[in-house]
Amino acid sequence: MDELTLPLSYGGEELELPLKMYAYGYTFRVEVLIGETAVIFEPDEEGSYRALADKAVNVGLLWATVGVLEKLR
Repeated sequence: MDELTLPLSYGGEELELPLKMYAYGYTFRVEVLIGETAVIFEPDEEGSYRALADKAVNVGLLWATVGVLEKLR
């Protein structure tokens, strides 16, 4: 598992979110730590990302994270 940081601009702030990438079956998952919550991003059937979290997370921040992840793909 690789541990990286994801640079992100949101709400006028520059953030660096901890990120882990790992294989998951025939695909992959990206785990991003947003605040205290680990959010898992995985590609869906159409190639877009879906977010899985066990707590509520700011929706705008989720979309900003997806935007950066799509640029990295």
